[in-house]
Amino acid sequence: MKLRVLGCSGGIGGRHLRTTSFLVDHDILIDAGTGAADLSIAELAAIDHVFLTHTHLDHIAALPLMLDTVADRRRQPLTVYGTAAVLSILHQHVFNNAVWPDFSSLPNTDQPFMRYQPILMGEAVTLSGRSITALPVDHTVPAVGYQLDSGCASLVFSGDTGPCDAFWQAVNRIDNLKYLIVECAFPNREAALAMRSKHLNPAMLAVELAKLERACEIHITHLKPGQIELTMAEIEHSLADFSPGMLQNSQLFEF
Repeated sequence: MKLRVLGCSGGIGGRHLRTTSFLVDHDILIDAGTGAADLSIAELAAIDHVFLTHTHLDHIAALPLMLDTVADRRRQPLTVYGTAAVLSILHQHVFNNAVWPDFSSLPNTDQPFMRYQPILMGEAVTLSGRSITALPVDHTVPAVGYQLDSGCASLVFSGDTGPCDAFWQAVNRIDNLKYLIVECAFPNREAALAMRSKHLNPAMLAVELAKLERACEIHITHLKPGQIELTMAEIEHSLADFSPGMLQNSQLFEF
């Protein structure tokens, strides 16, 4: 499996700041933030599966526009995966014919442009030998992280989360863990905001990573624009033993 980072910022502004979206091989998206909008029309049309961690705008912003762009180029529905709670929010508040057309019933319910596929926590979805499993996290809205398993190695993406023992327990059960992409949205001076919004700061992340029992390569995502340098300096100071790197647009992982 190959994962290409299309966007990994906690906000927008400037040429390199795109919100969360990862392209897996050529046909799977993990989240559909503004980073997905940089793909060509042909690349967008080749995507058959979208796995959502949650429905905050920075993780779904490109999905409605993507469907509008490529619907007439596809011969099968785009499948959108998420927990029942995530898909319910998406249907009620985005694809509701008020904010955006309901592509799950267009052009008709028998042959829609998009279909919803509920997933269960901890149960793998297998696509051409590639396994994707939802992992528990703790955020302000229903949310999950994901394990991507090629059969040889795994990559874990935390999505958006605050402290969550269940997430680390799930990660520690992954024997072939190679990469961990974990969020750290705020610097330490924003600790109250991090706790209220159920995100992490470097001090909180240090406590969380102490729960990790697997050796792996760690990459930091979801840094807030304007605070990136400060947050990464604090991470490098408090997490030096883990040697974390800052996730970058266009970064490629093969596993």
